Parts: sequence; structure tokens; C-alpha cells
Amino acid sequence: MKIFSGAFCALVMLSAPAFAQSCGGSYKISRGDTLSGVADKFYKDARKWSAVYNANVSTIGDSPNKIRVGQTIQLPCINGMPVGLDGVEAVARPKAPPKAPTPTRVVKQSASPAALKVNLLTADDYAPFTDRKALNGGLVTEIVHAAMTQSSGDGGYDVHWVNDWSAHLDPLLSNAMLDMGFPWLQPDCAANPDQYRCANFNFSDPMFEMLVLLFTDRSRPIRFQQDSDIIGKTLCRPKGYYTHDLDKNGRNWLADGKITLTQPVSVADCFELLSEGTVDAVALNEFTGRKAIKDLDMGSRVDIVQTRPLSIEGLHVVVSKSHPDSDLLLETINSGLTEIKQNGTYQQIIDAHMSKIWSEL
Repeated sequence: MKIFSGAFCALVMLSAPAFAQSCGGSYKISRGDTLSGVADKFYKDARKWSAVYNANVSTIGDSPNKIRVGQTIQLPCINGMPVGLDGVEAVARPKAPPKAPTPTRVVKQSASPAALKVNLLTADDYAPFTDRKALNGGLVTEIVHAAMTQSSGDGGYDVHWVNDWSAHLDPLLSNAMLDMGFPWLQPDCAANPDQYRCANFNFSDPMFEMLVLLFTDRSRPIRFQQDSDIIGKTLCRPKGYYTHDLDKNGRNWLADGKITLTQPVSVADCFELLSEGTVDAVALNEFTGRKAIKDLDMGSRVDIVQTRPLSIEGLHVVVSKSHPDSDLLLETINSGLTEIKQNGTYQQIIDAHMSKIWSEL
């Protein structure tokens, strides 16, 4: 297992581009505005409607089309844009990162007086969220590093990379061989408390929330204003991917056979089935889907349904309920996350990663 060095933590705090101090800001919705129009105006790229929406979900609600005249939204800083807006101070980043507090060493205590490090677990091949080839190990990796540094000091934890995701929950975390793992989706535990992750793991606050979108063939658009619009459709998502969002909040699309889910081996297979007309839409998080469209050179053939996301899924840190320090571990990561959101470091990380992600799409 390979471990990130402590020097990484300094890099975390310095990774935002220099322009992050002056771009971004607030914008008041005018009559006739759409999010794609706002993105085109301020970023010169209508595709970035999803970035604007993602930054304002709590303000706009469950549909990007629900913006209202007079509503004020925040435009994130992406590749130095936009500039010249009011309210920059509200999203400005600190010129110098706040100094991490002296480690309290409350994170994990051994029987001896010396404190033990918290051992976190992740893996590659989940870009842009976790991957050692991605910027600073990926978006969620960098957030976790910053949160843990804030709450425990950079000597209070280690991150281990084990490239066998199937071994993470069981046995590595379930047997407390390592303490916490990331990034994991949280199923609908209220509706399905006996689901394996719900029954056996506790979840942190979301490190990041991603949009899950529907990708359709431009010649065969589909309407998605409400859940009933998808009944009878055939969706595609690769084998091994999560499916809980297809049943959550009373949808029961799969549980009640309301839709057909096709699960080939790869994302590329899904888009091939879409082009053949075998499926009505591909259901993926926006970054995986957009990257596939680019890699497959299908930009002129594939549209993204903009009326609403299929779901918004949080990426969490998890800890086994059987871990003797489960509550304390969650308190550590959650308190660190809260602090980096308050001091601006969190948004600094988001802006840096969004700039890189969009420059590659």
C-alpha cells in the first residue's frame, strides 16, 4: 500500500490558480435567462450550465429550469471566469491558507498514552474524484486531505491506496484494518435500512455532490419533467455501478419493473447502445458521461437532458459501525469539512478542480 506524504497537505492549500482571488461572484436572474444562457454569457460555454446549477442547487431547487426573475445565484470561478461581477467578496478565497490548528489527537486513542494515526482508504480509477493521476489525487481526495489536516494536523492521518474496490468495505473497513474509506455513495437508507451499506456503515457529510444526468441521442430526445416521464424507458448504466437512485424517493423504477435497465460491461458500450437505438438514455454522473462523449467523439450526436438531473448524489467518507471509534472518526472528518468550508479552502479546491476538469472537456 502506498501512502501520500505529509508534503501533499501543503500542496492542497496552494493548488488553486492565482486568478481565484478575483473571479466569480453573484448574478441576478433577468427575464428570459436560462442557465445555459448564463453559462454562455459568462463562461463562453453553454455546457457549463451544470456547473452553475451544481453551485446553486440549494437556491434553485430540483430543476435547473426553476430559476426565477430576481433570484440571485453564485457563479463559481472556472478558468478565470467570470470577472467583474458584484459579490466577489462572498466567494473570494483567502490570500494565505489558514494555519492548521495544533493537533488535538482526539482522532483515535490507543491503550497507551500515544495517539495512533487515522488510516483512510481509497483507490485509483475514479477520476476526477480519486485517482493519483488526477490533480492532487482527485477532487474528493484533496477535500479529505484538507479536512483531516484542519481537524487533526497533517501528522494525524495517512491515506492508503488499495486498487481493489471490492475489498474496501469488506474486509478492510468492516474489520477495522483501516479506519475510514472514501468516496462512497449513500443509498436510500431511510427506505432500505437493511441494505448492506446502510446496515453496516456510518456516513460522513458529503465531501462533494455530483449531478447524475441523462444522456440521449440527439435524434431521439426524451422528455424528463417528472419521474413518470421515464416509465417504460430503457436506461443504460454499466454493470457494477450503483442503482439505488433508480428506486429512491418512492420511484421504485427497478423494484416495480417500471423501466428496463441495461448493464453492459463499459461506459463506451452504453453509448454504443444509445447510438444503435437499443436504449433511450445513458444514466451517468456528468463528468463520466461528458468525458465519454469527448473520448468517443460523439459530441454532435449526444444531448444532455437539461430539465432536471436524474439525481444528485453525495460522495461520502464511511466508517464501519462496528469500529470502536466510529462516532469520533466521523466527528473528526465532519468538523474539518465544516471548517474548510467556512474559511474558503473548500471552495478554493472546488474551483481549481472544476477549472482543470472543464479545460479537458
